[in-house]
Amino acid sequence: MPDRLFTEGDEIADTKTPSGPIETRWDTRRFSAKLVNPANKRKLTVIVVGTGLAGGSAAATLGELGYRVKSYCYQDSPRRAHSIAAQGGINAAKNYRNDGDSIHRLFYDTVKGGDFRSRESNVHRLAQISVQIIDQCVAQGVPFAREYGGLLDTRSFGGAQVSRTFYARGQTGQQLLLGAYQALERQISAGTVQMHTRHEMLDLIVADGRARGIVVRDLVTGEVSAEFADAVVLATGGYGNVFFLSTNAKGCNVTASWRAHRRGALFANPCYTQIHPTCIPVSGEHQSKLTLMSESLRNDGRVWVPVSKDDNRAPQDIPEGERDYYLERLYPAFGNLVPRDIASRAAKNVCDEGRGVGPGGLGVYLDFADAIARLGRDAVDAKYGNLFQMYERITGEDPFTTPMRIYPAVHYTMGGLWVDYDLQATIPGLFVIGEANFSDHGANRLGASALMQGLADGYFVLPNTIGDYLAAGPFPPVTDHGVAGEVRARLAKLLAVQGDRTVDSFHRELGQIMWDYCGMERTDTGLRKAITLIGDLREEFWRRVNVPGSGDDLNQSLERAGRVVDFFELAELMCIDALHRTESCGGHFRAESQTADGEAQRDDEHFSYVAAWEHTGGKPVLHKEHLTFDYVQPSTRSYK
Repeated sequence: MPDRLFTEGDEIADTKTPSGPIETRWDTRRFSAKLVNPANKRKLTVIVVGTGLAGGSAAATLGELGYRVKSYCYQDSPRRAHSIAAQGGINAAKNYRNDGDSIHRLFYDTVKGGDFRSRESNVHRLAQISVQIIDQCVAQGVPFAREYGGLLDTRSFGGAQVSRTFYARGQTGQQLLLGAYQALERQISAGTVQMHTRHEMLDLIVADGRARGIVVRDLVTGEVSAEFADAVVLATGGYGNVFFLSTNAKGCNVTASWRAHRRGALFANPCYTQIHPTCIPVSGEHQSKLTLMSESLRNDGRVWVPVSKDDNRAPQDIPEGERDYYLERLYPAFGNLVPRDIASRAAKNVCDEGRGVGPGGLGVYLDFADAIARLGRDAVDAKYGNLFQMYERITGEDPFTTPMRIYPAVHYTMGGLWVDYDLQATIPGLFVIGEANFSDHGANRLGASALMQGLADGYFVLPNTIGDYLAAGPFPPVTDHGVAGEVRARLAKLLAVQGDRTVDSFHRELGQIMWDYCGMERTDTGLRKAITLIGDLREEFWRRVNVPGSGDDLNQSLERAGRVVDFFELAELMCIDALHRTESCGGHFRAESQTADGEAQRDDEHFSYVAAWEHTGGKPVLHKEHLTFDYVQPSTRSYK
């Protein structure tokens, strides 16, 4: 155990989860939560940072409830939030296919898919609310795909044997975000929500032990200002861009969450990162991001590699008998629809064997020939046409005639700020929703569950729980806090280095360290090496980074520099978390902890807990929240 890298503190517990049958806990909590009458809501201000599915839906709903809402995003429009890039679909236990789905089955699949590292109560609530989300979005006019008779259509996603994923071709995130956006714009027009675009949160204001505001920088003018409220909601997404190359938008960052962490909010399970199995492979060092190919493609696409090593023939020239459909061979019960962590490791393994395809042998085929023969080209085009078009524009290859080449890439982060059942962090008055919190997915998120969680938190959970806290408000005005001055000093320090290396060169090097040693496979030796390399690189950053321009106007180099500083600290904590958790579970795969056939081997006796880390300025402090399972008993996760 790497004790010298951290210390262990008191255990923590989620005290807001009600007792009683799991099916009634959410109703029980909603009834027991204090209410705020309409007249008092007009006196209360809530800041919401982020305008993706979680943040946009939360701001719209809180505004409609009567609160005074101030919404912030660094994009030039709320609808440019990264949620718009989600492709495949959103899960809901509607059972329209009559194929055996239910709230309990969605709950079970999610707990199992997360490798038994999530809270049962939170996951069951998510499954319950899923059925309401679809009704909400249909009422907003979201154009979900429909069958010939007009009923909503569904398809399958990884980790499930039922069809519960509702979709809008390959643009589901876009359509859902436009639904939330129109609800948000309605409240902006009504005057209940003030929208502040091109503003980036750079710190959290904590006064008298409560979250009372944020410090933001106007990205156009450079002005740094303090904004106050009775509560703060973070809906700022995940931290996958610590790897530099990921499927996330380039602007995605950890700064809002990390600054809250530095102010006292615990950060939970940072080593739980998701590697998505179907992404366009890296093509060269010129790249600054990677492109996702939706998991929905695995409904009809078959994944394979040549049986023989170093087979450089074109895929059309490789006979059927010399192809290895390895997911179908290894996992016959689920085939190509195994969960993402399993599909990603399987792809890595066959490439490590020398059977990968494309440049550098870092790719596998995703082949639609069988689907086209079975369904016809027009039917396949109707399902996946925009995805095929995107792939062809990027690679110059037509998926209708040549199999796609795919390889795993960083996509999502299951870790995040620790929250209780009410979605409140360890700082009173700070609420964290969507991907920014850790609460629902354990060690691996199932496909099409991110959109479900974001909208569940924003439309249904937070509006019911935040009132319990705000019922004690309005709180006294905040006087001198000094945080804005600290932010200005931090920006000035970055500008003063005037070295000879670009911000992006440091970020790229950091990302390579993380991918090599804290990516799909982790080892004790590799993680210790990564921690040393990160420390050395961070020291070099403060000697050699060059941030041109000033802080008094638009300066994207300065924006990126601040984000990379926080990525350095996060990366070190991720490696410490991965080093201390010597088991394998979900997306966290320790090479020392695997079964004889190479599957992840959990250690429930020693690691059935949430690792919540406290920032001290020195060694981080580990606080454990032990997990209990009363409805889904932990077992060896098998998809065979």
